[in-house]
Amino acid sequence: MKEPFIIERVYLGTETLGSFYDSDMKLIAKTMELPWKDNKSNVSCIPEGEYFVKKQKPGTAGRDYGYFRFVHVSGRGVNTALGMSTILMHRITFVKDLKGCIGIGSRFKDFNKDGIPDMEESGKKLQWMYENLPDEFDLIIRKKA
Repeated sequence: MKEPFIIERVYLGTETLGSFYDSDMKLIAKTMELPWKDNKSNVSCIPEGEYFVKKQKPGTAGRDYGYFRFVHVSGRGVNTALGMSTILMHRITFVKDLKGCIGIGSRFKDFNKDGIPDMEESGKKLQWMYENLPDEFDLIIRKKA
């Protein structure tokens, strides 16, 4: 298997912002997650660590676009039909719409002028990732140094 991809995070009180890199630290996308709240389901980002991620076809879990699914995230639910985690990497605009997953996009922008960064060009960036990333890969999530 190829070298892992990497998400480096910055933790804020309102959300967790990150950068998604290839193994050569070339920026691929920006990420958005809920703030850290001890890995509690639906209110927290997932813990730092190494994960195995698989591409999911449109139509899986009711999504009309391709996305990515974590195979296992300790302390989080499992999609019994797929036998994998309920944690996804998918399109997002506002952090308030996340329930523990990772939102993907091109850049941060405060669309609704509430002082909290939102995600721009999420669908476009996710589509690019779906077309260009391998069907499965390792992902390291860590705090930005």
